[in-house]
Order: sequence, then structure tokens, then C-alpha cells
Amino acid sequence: MLTSRRAVLAAGLLAGGCLATTEAPRPGSAGTPLAPMRLTGPLRNLGGFEIDNARLGAGGLSGLHLDDDLLATMIDDRGRWAQARIVLRDGQAEALEPVASGPLGDGAGQPLPPGHAGDAEALARLPDGTWLVGFERWHRIRAYRRLDGAGTYVEAPPGLDRSPFNAGLESLGVLADGRLLAISEGLAPDGAPALRSAWIGGPGRWDRLAWRPAPGLVPVDAAGLPDGGALVLERGFSWLGGFTGRLVSVPADAIRAAAADTVLEGEEILRFDGSTVPAENYEGVAAVRHGGRTLVAIVADDNHSPLQRSLLLLFELRAPAIAAPLAVRA
Repeated sequence: MLTSRRAVLAAGLLAGGCLATTEAPRPGSAGTPLAPMRLTGPLRNLGGFEIDNARLGAGGLSGLHLDDDLLATMIDDRGRWAQARIVLRDGQAEALEPVASGPLGDGAGQPLPPGHAGDAEALARLPDGTWLVGFERWHRIRAYRRLDGAGTYVEAPPGLDRSPFNAGLESLGVLADGRLLAISEGLAPDGAPALRSAWIGGPGRWDRLAWRPAPGLVPVDAAGLPDGGALVLERGFSWLGGFTGRLVSVPADAIRAAAADTVLEGEEILRFDGSTVPAENYEGVAAVRHGGRTLVAIVADDNHSPLQRSLLLLFELRAPAIAAPLAVRA
């Protein structure tokens, strides 16, 4: 059974019917606290957690959303969702309280099977509370009024279906102006192998853009910033070097100016190379205003492997990362 506090939190997000496919959290914290890391630049680390997948109720975490009450919602690549509340003490991450979890549903509300139909990779929440989930392998977007309910199809960006089998819609974020920013992990525009196909807008009004990742990296998630800008998470992997990655910031002016044929790029504000931030398989990013601060969270996918870790790291974005827009016409 959910405790009364957790029941209220779950009901607030999943309102609209019974929680027939919602699972109560296992007792105990869903994460072991990590010590804050000393960083330079616009991000200040507020600590984080090594996640206990069993207690959270999901593993192989990809998409991430953070609300203004620090309720973190995550999806995994086996068609599950989970929610946990980040508890702060003196401004630092102290505990990760599991709230609820369960399977994502198909059009009839039945659990999606893992694999081809259930590889959930991207998560965003519209202003009206609707959840959008992007999937790989079978490239599509589903909309959920409740995470424990049925999912309806949403018009995907044109051409998304041409993405590589396991490198589709990893990045999906809601911008401050209400538009969506979507980026394919592996689909390059014709004649531009160094870029990745991107879109801005929404169903019925998608504009085709492009994203310029760093050499050797690919985009794996995106999040709108309260000031109108955006964050994009990039990741790389090699058998010799393991996982690398970075977080980049795109200023509000570039987002506002983005239209058809724009090539967007960002400025690096955080590097994941193991020297300060652990080099893991980060696949989800979220940002929110909380207590007068802009907080940023990232989550790592452990690929269900005992050799990797599920991590949730929390940061404060202390100042605009860049002053000039980084957007050009193709």
C-alpha cells in the first residue's frame, strides 16, 4: 500500500481514474546519496543518488521529467515508468523517496511488451499535464493522460520513421513557448552526415531542423529551460574508452529564431569524462525552477548490467551559459 503522503503525490499526477496498473513502491529509499562534486562553470552540483532499480520500480532509465515539487518521473527501455521524490536538506540532495511505478500501456491500456514495442526512450510533459513518450525500434510517440492509462498515437515528426532501428527519438523536450524540440539519435539529414535530424513545433506544425553534436557524440535527450533556452544531452561510447558525454546549452534567442532549415548547436557546460562527473551512460535530462533556482537533473541508463550504474545527479544552473545565439541557416 502507498503511504498517505505518497498516495497524494501519485494521485496528483495520475488523477482521472483508478491506479489499476500502478505498483506500490518497495520500502526504503530508492537511492544511495552521492557526495557533491566540485565543478567549474555555470553548474553547481547538489549531489545525487545511485539508484536501486528494484526499489524505484524501473531500470535502464532513459527519459526524465522533474516538476517544481522535485518529483522525478522516469521511463525505461522495457516499457516502464517510475516516480520518486528528491528530498533536499540545506539545498543538497538527501533522499530519493519512491512514489509509484508501473508499465506503460498500449491503446487499450494493456502493458506494452518489452522489446520492439516497449523501448521507451524520451519523456516530456505538456502544459496541460499530458505525458509524451518517444519510442525507438518502432519509432513513434504516444500521449498519456495518466501514466497508468492508455496511450494514444501522436503525429511524429516527418521522416522520423527513417531513423536507424536503435537510434531514433531519444531527445524530446517541451520549450518555454510550448513548442516541442525533437532530435533523432542516428538519423542524419541528406548530405550532412555530421548532423542529426531535428524538428521544432508539434503535431501539424513540425519544422525540420538539424542538430550539430560534438564529433563522436550523439544527442540522447533535450529539455526546455525556464528562460526559453534549452539543454541537450550528448553521449558517446567506444570499447576502449567507455562512455563519454556532455551537456550543452542553447540560448533562448537561438530557440526563438529556430525555423525550417536551422542548424542548432550548443555550448558545452558539463563534460562526463570521469575526472569530475562519473563517466556513465547518461540518457535523460530535465530542468525546473524550484525555490528561486533553476535545477537540472540527469539520469544514467545502466543497460540492466551489473557493470554499470543507474545514477541521478542534481545541479543548480547558476547563470546563463552563453550570451550569443548558436543557430545558423543550413
